[in-house]
Amino acid sequence: MNPYINSISDYLKNTFGQKTIKLSIDGGFTCPNRDGTKGTGGCIFCSADGSGDFASTIEDQIHLLSEKWPDAKYLAYFQNHTNTYAPVEELRTKYQAALRHPLISGIAIATRPDCLGNDVLDLLAEINRDHFLWVELGLQSIHKKTADFINRGYDLEVFDQAVKSLTDRGIRIVVHLILGLPGESRQDMIDSVKYVCQSGAWGIKLHLLNVVKGSRMEIDYSDYNSFDSLESYVNFVCDLIEIIPPEIVIHRMTGDAPRKILITPWWSYKKRTILNGIYAELRRRGSFQGCKTTI
Repeated sequence: MNPYINSISDYLKNTFGQKTIKLSIDGGFTCPNRDGTKGTGGCIFCSADGSGDFASTIEDQIHLLSEKWPDAKYLAYFQNHTNTYAPVEELRTKYQAALRHPLISGIAIATRPDCLGNDVLDLLAEINRDHFLWVELGLQSIHKKTADFINRGYDLEVFDQAVKSLTDRGIRIVVHLILGLPGESRQDMIDSVKYVCQSGAWGIKLHLLNVVKGSRMEIDYSDYNSFDSLESYVNFVCDLIEIIPPEIVIHRMTGDAPRKILITPWWSYKKRTILNGIYAELRRRGSFQGCKTTI
């Protein structure tokens, strides 16, 4: 058990009785912020693959991971683009195909809060009755100035309604935030974390902003660095961990883009170094998740 955070790896091991790994699946979806329904080009940080640069098929993912973890269980994680953005029967077909795989123990679905119609919500509730499920909402920031800047395409009230609709159906919610977005202060990011922690979310993802090839950031902000150094990022994440209530499951504390598409920060591919640095700093402080929770 991780002594510093309520980690998703520990949660899944406790739930399924053994190591359980997410398989990043490309479901073949697009996004309303790309096809002209809400906008074109997507959010400014999004890569050409819809922030799913490691996604592929269940078989390919198991082949890559089974040697390292031969006895693991797996979750099908529909990751890139918007994975509820299709007719509900198409969604049902794709989700059920993944769940029928003999090595899949559950499903995780990443989407936008504005792509959860009642028919989709009812399908998710149906799956949730018989299978392990969480739905991941890409919020990134609670601040309107940031939402407009990153071309998110929906208001905070839409997120609030999505959380209520999912919570009313008993579905676990994971909220994705990006740290280091242009124009955001330290307090802006803290406010976003506090808001998510009060929203009813079951889990949270903290993602370091990477500038990657194929994104609009590459064109307009190719030399932008979200944090001055690896050490400054580590220290700030530790500050956030201290205020996240202990019951919230932490799914991510950094972001790892493939080196072939990473532009800045140059050090962000060092995922293990960043994570080890976070744990070392928490140990140095004598602190842990929720030790300074006041919300």
